[in-house]
Amino acid sequence: MARTASRVITSPDNARVKDVLRLRRSRERRAVGLFIAEGRREVERAIAAGLTIQETFLAPELIDDWPHPHTEVGARVLAKMAYRAEPEGVIAVVEQPRRALPDHATLVLVAVGIEKPGNLGAMARAADAAGADALLVADAQVDPWNPNAIRASTGAVFTLPVVEATRHDVAKLPLQKVAAVVGAELELQDADLTQPTALVVGAEDTGLDAHWRDTADIQVVIPMRPRTVDSLNASNAAAILLYETLRQRG
Repeated sequence: MARTASRVITSPDNARVKDVLRLRRSRERRAVGLFIAEGRREVERAIAAGLTIQETFLAPELIDDWPHPHTEVGARVLAKMAYRAEPEGVIAVVEQPRRALPDHATLVLVAVGIEKPGNLGAMARAADAAGADALLVADAQVDPWNPNAIRASTGAVFTLPVVEATRHDVAKLPLQKVAAVVGAELELQDADLTQPTALVVGAEDTGLDAHWRDTADIQVVIPMRPRTVDSLNASNAAAILLYETLRQRG
């Protein structure tokens, strides 16, 4: 961890400030293997998860009881570094954890083509809450280290194994593949989810393409009785599949 700085960073043009700003871009996060944790809850959960914190920036005017090593910055500087409109006063630069799918996994959520970071983060949150072994991210339009994804996950991405995967990787998994497909003949509650299973969910606007549907062993539909809507938010659909699995497994 970084030691507490002897001088306060007061210029938004400081090189370290610019380094943090570059991490807003997915390409840069991928290239350097770092991400930004922003806000007290997120930073403290990253620390508790044992992640490597490269540097923490703190604005004493906004938060005055921070017990961890940090570099002090002015409130104006922190506001420029922050992704949120109203920053809480602390930002950390964190190394992305490198994780693999655990051996003998029995419940995996596969997120395919998710476009909104908030949806991906919420899917990670639901997977963690349901005790899933991992979240596999395929055909990703966003990455799980986007600040909005981290916030929506409430820090679940710090501990839940989040693994990038291709369709071929998923096809090779020694798990039953269950795809959520609008219009499928089999209703979710009638599928056998008691065996080791990978639940596959696509983006709500496009769903899963023919290749992904062909990869699945079973296609299921979530029963709906709508007045207007014709689909569910991807994170809502994922949560329903996860908790139906838990229900069947007792």
